[in-house]
Amino acid sequence: MSIRISDRIQSRGAVAARYYSLNGATPQVIDGELVEEGLACISINGEELATFMCSPRDLDKLALGFLLNEGIISGLDDVADLRVADNGACVDVWLTKGEWSRPQRTIITAGCGGGITFDDLSQMHAPLEGTAQATPEQLAEMMRQMHLGAALYQRARGIHTAALADGEKILLQVEDLGRHNCLDKLRGAAILEGVETMGKIVLSSGRISSEMINKARQLGTPIVCSRTSPTSLSVALAEAWNITIVAYLRQDRMRVYTHPERVLGSERMRDWE
Repeated sequence: MSIRISDRIQSRGAVAARYYSLNGATPQVIDGELVEEGLACISINGEELATFMCSPRDLDKLALGFLLNEGIISGLDDVADLRVADNGACVDVWLTKGEWSRPQRTIITAGCGGGITFDDLSQMHAPLEGTAQATPEQLAEMMRQMHLGAALYQRARGIHTAALADGEKILLQVEDLGRHNCLDKLRGAAILEGVETMGKIVLSSGRISSEMINKARQLGTPIVCSRTSPTSLSVALAEAWNITIVAYLRQDRMRVYTHPERVLGSERMRDWE
């Protein structure tokens, strides 16, 4: 297989690419696209905090969501100014409070390319409250909506997507190379657009690992769905934090790992027991 990358398509999050497609017949030359990958840094008050491998678009949402999820800011009132550099490689955030404390511990997570978090998952957190529920049919339909709404994935493949839903429809949707970046962007989009995340449902195309379930906890979403698998630590944390994990979600198939009553119903659960 041969790939030639041509000029960047700045506004679409992808680059044009010509490749040879082999499908049991004569190779075909295809003019398609590849998702764009780049480095982007977040600086606070002129001091670099973290550098990501990511999809270099919606960086304002990525920066705000990351800072919220890491507890460095608690809302937009903490931000005096936010600017994305012209080259799209840095987000400069200036806080209303002049001083801030850099986290002492950096954890490289199991995210795509090695995610970054400063949160210590060994700390105790209160379980999520709320009565959010969704039927298996509703979850399957929302996963279908998310798949159809993943515009960049439909064009170029090779990218993750995440969505916030209310049980009936998709409220927000984002895309990024990193599944963990998607949840940061989702929280950033929510605060910018004034969408409440508490009690909602998160859907993700990527694996649900410990840092993903921790970001879901911070979003306050008691139901987390994925097209793929959870990890042992994410299941243990979800059990403790009162979060329902639904994995391998496909139309009429899914696996419910924790707190199944939100999806299967308490009465049905009693019948089975």
